[in-house]
Amino acid sequence: MGMRTTFVVQTFEIHRKKLRPGTRDVAPTESGALKRAEAIAKRMPGTAALKIVADDETGELESVAIVGQFGEVPDDFAEMVAGG
Repeated sequence: MGMRTTFVVQTFEIHRKKLRPGTRDVAPTESGALKRAEAIAKRMPGTAALKIVADDETGELESVAIVGQFGEVPDDFAEMVAGG
């Protein structure tokens, strides 16, 4: 059972006056995810950089953490991430 850490940049867009998740992009490192999220936030309403740790074989999530937020992110995003 090997654990794999993945860094993801989640964008947010405005649809009918509400923030909703947009595209997701994988980054090779935590600093890369933070830099990419910050750069994308200049063109999008908001972004978040996430660290996801999952079992490499089963895909079962061990943890998901927000490592950075830029711009507008939904108020309940942290709760959604913590809930899995």
